[in-house]
Amino acid sequence: MPEHEIVTLIGANGAGKSTILKTIAGLVKPASGTITFGGADITAAPPHRIVSMGITMVPEGRRVFPDLTVLENLKIGAYLRKDSIKQDIEWVCELFPRLKERSWQTAGTLSGGEQQMLAVGRALMSRPKLMMMDEPSLGLAPLIVKGIFEIIRAINSQGVTILLIEQNANVALHAADTAYVLESGRLVMQGAGSELLNNEAVKKAYLG
Repeated sequence: MPEHEIVTLIGANGAGKSTILKTIAGLVKPASGTITFGGADITAAPPHRIVSMGITMVPEGRRVFPDLTVLENLKIGAYLRKDSIKQDIEWVCELFPRLKERSWQTAGTLSGGEQQMLAVGRALMSRPKLMMMDEPSLGLAPLIVKGIFEIIRAINSQGVTILLIEQNANVALHAADTAYVLESGRLVMQGAGSELLNNEAVKKAYLG
């Protein structure tokens, strides 16, 4: 996968997109093949080891801890770190001023868009080299989605590689440097995001 890019996987429901992310994250074990990251084989590595190597995931549905505060959720994202996290919390709050305003509010009382911001912020607290995002726009209003994707570009500009699964293929392909089309677990097409946006087969199948 290209480094320091925004990479998107598009495909129909059930194509295997989320399974790929969960497999890279160590939550699902592959039946065959190997997964390498930074030259190391991580196929059998447990999730905490994969996080410590620089891979993190923003799961579908946000999955924030509803009874903990915004600040506590952010601190959980840094649970493997032994150094100071103060600067990183400040950076996340610069990216998402709304989180700073609500730092002592419990996560379960946030709006859907705010919870998505928190899920992204929590993932950033581990200082990832690769951040995987599963359906970040799901259930969000178009204006909120626009803001989330602006943040995704800002994170990428800091050198973080983004692997993105997104139901809104149009938004995903506009954001992506590189894109792949997945059908029944197989990659059937790849190219620049702009290239796939103008591909007639992709338009017909995914862009309406």
